Amino acid sequence: MRAYVRAVLIAFAAVQLVLGVWLTFVPKTFYDHVPTVDWDPPYAEHAFRDFGAASLGLAIVLIAAAVRLDRFLATLALVAYLAFSIPHTVFHLGHLEPDHLGWSIVLAVSVGLMIVLPLTALAGARRMT
Repeated sequence: MRAYVRAVLIAFAAVQLVLGVWLTFVPKTFYDHVPTVDWDPPYAEHAFRDFGAASLGLAIVLIAAAVRLDRFLATLALVAYLAFSIPHTVFHLGHLEPDHLGWSIVLAVSVGLMIVLPLTALAGARRMT
């Protein structure tokens, strides 16, 4: 179970790190090149850069939890990630585009995994000694 928890922490840390760097330093390219992003409100550089910086902070917490891998820090990191991913998922599921069924399915599955995988890792972290 420890290996699974560590793998989830590392995977989500990597995603947050990439997103954080991308959105903090070249946010317009994210808006212009990632499918489904332009379905939402118009591009706002400030919001994208803030989201990028917050993603970098979350990546640091997830990395620390993966490195140290104790129950408290893993639980804290996963709960912090879920505090982001649950409202993020709810927003996206409410803004799917029926005219783009394929991308809507990809988006729904992707954001769904942003809740399911951390929840399963959280259950595993609770059993760690």
